Amino acid sequence: MTSALRHEAGRPRHARPGGASTVQMITPDTGARSILNGFTDIPPGGGIPLHWHNVEESVLVVSGSARVEVAGEWRDAQATDVVWVDAEVPHRFVNASDSEPLRIFWTYASATATRTLAETGETRAVAVEHDR
Repeated sequence: MTSALRHEAGRPRHARPGGASTVQMITPDTGARSILNGFTDIPPGGGIPLHWHNVEESVLVVSGSARVEVAGEWRDAQATDVVWVDAEVPHRFVNASDSEPLRIFWTYASATATRTLAETGETRAVAVEHDR
């Protein structure tokens, strides 16, 4: 396959820790070999746990406001800001609002990206972790 067009409405939504939910968009089943991406929605006051990946990640804040922890340093990010995180660097996103949802669009530098949770050390392939 040389290209793919995916509509979010036609994709499954998967629950994540911290009240978040994720929709994977471009995945290996589209033929992608070098990237993996999707949306994560985080409710007011929610957040995703501290974790890291085996590859670089770029995260666009689509809407809302975030508190982002990268390598122990906290930063504020707003809609249209982009956060880049190197491989193996612990990070997390927390919704900074008490009333508005946070939406991020993430892209990994490999279709075989993994996620390791800091709390448990458990590692899973991102593209298949929601199949469990």
